[in-house]
Amino acid sequence: MKTYPVNRRSFILATLAGGAGALAPSFSFAQVPGKAVALDSVATSQIIEQASSFPALQTMIVYAGGQTQIEHRFHGPAIDRPVNVKSVSKTIIATLAGIAIERKVFSGLDELVAPILSNKLPQDRDPRLARITLGNLLSMQAGLDRTSGPNYGRWVESSDWVRYALARDFVDEPGGRMLYSTGNSHLISAMLTRKTGRTTLQIARDWLGEPLDITIPPWPRDPQGIYFGGNDMELSPRAMLAFGKMFLEGGKSGGKQIVPAAWIEESWKPRTSSPFTGDSYGLGWFISYTPDGKPFYYAWGYGGQMIYVVPHASVVAVMTSNTAAPSGRSGYVRQLHDLLATRIVPAAEAAIG
Repeated sequence: MKTYPVNRRSFILATLAGGAGALAPSFSFAQVPGKAVALDSVATSQIIEQASSFPALQTMIVYAGGQTQIEHRFHGPAIDRPVNVKSVSKTIIATLAGIAIERKVFSGLDELVAPILSNKLPQDRDPRLARITLGNLLSMQAGLDRTSGPNYGRWVESSDWVRYALARDFVDEPGGRMLYSTGNSHLISAMLTRKTGRTTLQIARDWLGEPLDITIPPWPRDPQGIYFGGNDMELSPRAMLAFGKMFLEGGKSGGKQIVPAAWIEESWKPRTSSPFTGDSYGLGWFISYTPDGKPFYYAWGYGGQMIYVVPHASVVAVMTSNTAAPSGRSGYVRQLHDLLATRIVPAAEAAIG
């Protein structure tokens, strides 16, 4: 099974530029063909055949050449039925944060967290809490000990998720190494609620659901009623595709600008890298590379819930999987990357010439 290395030069240059992702990766938004083109039928059959060998894979949609090329249910719920997308929720929340900046709800990535959530700060707080920014939360560089992994259970069993997340010990400086933590995304949900006076569900439906014409059902909330900011959102595979296509098309859907194009560029700048996979991370998106060094961007939820966006090949691929088993340490997510990078992308490149 192939693995794809981080483009170390881009990542190092971005880091040297100040750790804030000042250098964008070399990509341009999709140039979708004016007339839809079909993928080669043999290539399509090979994609489905390889995908069908993955026991956990439930659905797959491939959009390329300006149209949906594959829409296949292997097993599990129907392709238009909302399913738990797990940590893809983090990418949705990050997108809402980008729209909030555009709408002046937040001042920018440098917006400080502490003043917004001041009533949730611990009394004997570490002075570094005052330095954590919205951008730190989005890039998983808050410096606070994680609420994911072995710490997740204690966090979600606590009586106040926001207060608990803010009371974690510092294990690095704000802006330091990547510490993947669902609590970071939940703090963003709390900040959105505090600043707008609306629930994150209302905001998601208004800013994404309605303009994309997708259904966003209610999902779990914390004991204070804040919608879970980093997990357990539900979207159908077709809704996931609509979200991914919007990113492919520079933030537009139906001719309307839903997400600022500049936000997508910010989201896809490598700011840090995962200690578990080595892949780069931007603002809610992971970044990896095809064997010939071209970037692709992915939202990743536990078990193998995936939204892939590949600008150079005008591809969006959606995959949903059984949520009961891990996809990282099992190697399954790398199998999905391999399917994308060695089957789907070459087929799309051949079709669009």
